[in-house]
Amino acid sequence: MLEFPTWKKLWYWGLTIVIALCAVPSLVSLTNARWPAFLPEPKINLGLDLAGGSRLLLEANRQQVVQQRLEGMEESVRTRLRQASPSIAIGDFSSTGGQLAFTVRNASQVDAAREAILPLTSGAGLTGQRDWDITVRDGTRFILVPTQAGIDLAISSAMETAVEVVRKRIDALGTKEPDIRRLGGTRIDVQVPGLQDPQALKNLLGQTAKLEFKLVDETAVPSDIAKGIVPPGDELVPYADANDPASGGVPALAVKRLGGIKGDELTDAKQAFDPKTNAAVVSITFNQQGGEKFAKLTTENVGKRFAIILDGKVLSAPSMNEPILGGSAQISGSFNVQSATQLAIALRSGALPVDLTVVEERTVGPDLGADSIQKGVVAMGVGTVLLMLFIFLTYGRFGAYANLALIINVLMILGVMAVLGTTLTLPGIAGFVLTIGAAVDANVLINERIREERHRGRRVVQSVELGYKEASRAIFDANITNSIAAVLMFAFGSGPVRGFAVVLMIGIVTSVFTAVTMSRMWVAGWLRRARPSDLNV
Repeated sequence: MLEFPTWKKLWYWGLTIVIALCAVPSLVSLTNARWPAFLPEPKINLGLDLAGGSRLLLEANRQQVVQQRLEGMEESVRTRLRQASPSIAIGDFSSTGGQLAFTVRNASQVDAAREAILPLTSGAGLTGQRDWDITVRDGTRFILVPTQAGIDLAISSAMETAVEVVRKRIDALGTKEPDIRRLGGTRIDVQVPGLQDPQALKNLLGQTAKLEFKLVDETAVPSDIAKGIVPPGDELVPYADANDPASGGVPALAVKRLGGIKGDELTDAKQAFDPKTNAAVVSITFNQQGGEKFAKLTTENVGKRFAIILDGKVLSAPSMNEPILGGSAQISGSFNVQSATQLAIALRSGALPVDLTVVEERTVGPDLGADSIQKGVVAMGVGTVLLMLFIFLTYGRFGAYANLALIINVLMILGVMAVLGTTLTLPGIAGFVLTIGAAVDANVLINERIREERHRGRRVVQSVELGYKEASRAIFDANITNSIAAVLMFAFGSGPVRGFAVVLMIGIVTSVFTAVTMSRMWVAGWLRRARPSDLNV
């Protein structure tokens, strides 16, 4: 157990030095010194409580999800009945009172209509209920009512999607390690370390980025539109810019309510410039399916206008002078470079499935974070120095080896955290201190076991070998127990709890390596060189 070939020594020292060097940029940043730009810079990210930053509490519009389900079901029902063989004619839809209603004109097709729309409903999770109830009244009138279980499932799905979209948008801003988690049924907690001005973040997260392309109804009378009256099957969409010359003095535009193309079929969006006007625009690219739909829309409606609608407002309504077959288009409006860039980021990350409003905003100043860092470092430094002094006075040379292992352990923890890009918070510092205690505890077990074996009359080398062998069992058992606790905290915890668990897991691995493997290698080397006749442990 005390044999260490040269290759193994080189491997252990090489691994230790490389990982320890990864901690240097983080230590340099604490002194506010500049790190050379030509060198790699793995660095630990500081959490909101250490670096300061912004926290937003967002709330989703529950009623909007319900309304979206009604609109989606109406379009699906119309499509299914139109594509049935033979086609099933229906009367006008109504969506009052949170339910859909329509009449089948031919009473003999009622059963066929029910069979056609029944696949549009499904089970609501594991509740044993369906997401829609379908009933027939007066022989030909269908009533579709969303169940509560279906609504809850739709809201849960929308919130999960919203969390991922928010995460993508914040990462696109270039921030590091945001803490984003869902709270309750309809709220999302967003914490972004290092961001002192939350206005840009609020603007980006407050934008749903729901992009639609819909046909303009040219038959709508401008005077009726001004009064809020539109033909059946149309909807009124206001202009984003009330002074847009294209509006012709009418503040809104009548578009076809159903059909069109949605922005969820985009593959790319980026800020660009119009080659004719040099104005900032957003260039978008559709996927194959979206490109085919866009080509079909522009081919079948040459000479007509289509409205580009973002978040329920018309950006522009250009005429389709010729088919657009390339699967790409350009969005123009009252953009500057910054607003066009933000829109491109929002479109790339996907549309929010539901509007999010800021219900709480909090900014943590960097001074508070600096104070937390200073107190944490002081507490850790004082505790570590006193601990090292006690260990040295108690175990002598073996205590010096334990202290060296402790220093290397600290550097390795910082190095691993820097390479992984983890975020350090105040609970993380607590986990850091805990691993230092665990590392020293391992050396205490080893040294006490060596002392016991020596008191039993065993020879020097045999005492050291048995001391490491027997103590290692208890050390591994204890650390396996700690690892299980850390894994469970990481799996079921959130925010600071997970940060504590990450530091604890890293510290368990590095402390076992330094306290057991490295210290054993040093002791073995000393025994081989000095060949002592007795041990002072």
